[in-house]
Amino acid sequence: MNEMTELDRFRSDVPELDLTDVRAEEHRLLSVMRDAAPDAGRPTAQRVSGRPHRAMRLRIGLAAGLGVAAAAAGVIAVNAGGEPASPPVVHTMPVASVQVLKQAADNAAKSPELHPRPGQFLVFDSRTMDTVESNSGGRHERYLDRQERKIWLPVDGDATHGVLQSRTLEPKPYPGWPIPAVARQNVGRSSMSKAADFDDRAEHLRNDYAYLSRLPTDPAKMYQHLYTGLGTGPEADATAWQNVGGMLTEAYMPRAQRAALFRAAAAIHGVTTVGRAVDAAGRTGIAVTLNPAGSGVREEYIFDDKTYEYLGRRSVVTKAEKAEAPVGSVLTNSAQLKVSIADRPPAVD
Repeated sequence: MNEMTELDRFRSDVPELDLTDVRAEEHRLLSVMRDAAPDAGRPTAQRVSGRPHRAMRLRIGLAAGLGVAAAAAGVIAVNAGGEPASPPVVHTMPVASVQVLKQAADNAAKSPELHPRPGQFLVFDSRTMDTVESNSGGRHERYLDRQERKIWLPVDGDATHGVLQSRTLEPKPYPGWPIPAVARQNVGRSSMSKAADFDDRAEHLRNDYAYLSRLPTDPAKMYQHLYTGLGTGPEADATAWQNVGGMLTEAYMPRAQRAALFRAAAAIHGVTTVGRAVDAAGRTGIAVTLNPAGSGVREEYIFDDKTYEYLGRRSVVTKAEKAEAPVGSVLTNSAQLKVSIADRPPAVD
């Protein structure tokens, strides 16, 4: 494929701009280029998460003569390797193609929203099912632990100030394994504890309201956010898909950011609709997923098939030999039941 064919294809994906837009984008782009000059400072992400983060330098990686058009298409070059000499990785949001997520974006833009204030707490009521593995007395055991959860998380971040209340439900068997006696020891019991002992998530992985409410409302820029620090290819796509889940699970963002997130997620390569799915509360919806190569498990996000409200997420076996469970087995599941606001969490002894 010659360079002119590449250029024509690139131009075909770029929306037409009127002269006012072009001049405004040109002015903005030149300002960014000046800021990104070699003698400019290197911004680093604040460390707030358990995953080690790398300082990243943003550079504009646009061909001469295409600067304004590329900026309008949502192109950004991110130094994913953390070294100054590393070649930049360019992420351009493709055309979104997953209808369920586009419908969810439309629904989010119209739905009522909460307006938590600094100092308050968002309260998430949910039901979960997770895989538990243990080695006790020389015996290897597996089962599916089920919980009712209520978690108070501060609006302005730092989960160590949050509180978690949970009640153990009757467990389910891991496919092909008996339920061990230990799995039933705490059934019916409730507990109250700190939500987290430490919170050292990387800045771009934060999901507190204060951070999420500052994210872009433009889908192309939200797409770039999902790929922060990532390269290209199936592994990067799978991680971006997991990042979507991190912004939906026990997290709440304004409807404008939520709509942008769903449109950006709809454009991730490999995302498809898989049809009917049941969340951890027994509600039936429609699921979208990305099936990473070689993992043996796909991560699904479930939406109400009428209102397109987000219901929850689950992981489903796609390769029996990898997951050591039959294809179609559900290994984790969650249901988001309610989101509300509180001035303070309950006391923890």
